[in-house]
Amino acid sequence: MAVKKVEKTEKVVKPKAVKVVKPKAEKVVKVAKKVVKKEIAPKIEKEKVAAEPVVKEKVAKKIAGVYFYAVGRRKTSVAQVRLYENDKATENDIIINDKKLKDYFPTISLQNNLLSPLKAVGMHNKFSMTVLVRGGGVTGQVEAVRLGIARALVVFNAELKKTLKDLGLMTRDAREVERKKAGLKKARKAPQWAKR
Repeated sequence: MAVKKVEKTEKVVKPKAVKVVKPKAEKVVKVAKKVVKKEIAPKIEKEKVAAEPVVKEKVAKKIAGVYFYAVGRRKTSVAQVRLYENDKATENDIIINDKKLKDYFPTISLQNNLLSPLKAVGMHNKFSMTVLVRGGGVTGQVEAVRLGIARALVVFNAELKKTLKDLGLMTRDAREVERKKAGLKKARKAPQWAKR
């Protein structure tokens, strides 16, 4: 058997990396770009601010004095109503969760439903009120506030009870959401039935 001798290879010496010096003109260009960016940035921020939706401010209106208090409920909503006597009251004096009536309940049908006890007894512009309502949806909250207003009017004047009761405004609507049952899709909806 012949054995081959391995010859030593010479090491190739790589030249050291030479630092490339950038001309100063490029730095000036970069600085100029930064300056341009700084000038454009405030304009872009102003455009972003203008594009954001306008958030309605909370009404920080504290009403002091004697009030007539009542609680109204409907579905899962609970409303705490305070009526203050005010002969020059407007719809802006009705504050619900620190917002005006038109901001909290924007549709006219909801507003009319809420104010129906006051209109029924002819005291539409005789009270300013503050309401704290929690839970449920829009309809439940409106009807809870309506019941609270009716009950507060009875606290104000017990003779108004018959008028409000005849219109059905003093009755707590006891209908609640029926619970879902096991094996069904909703409270009563069953899955599709197949004969075979």
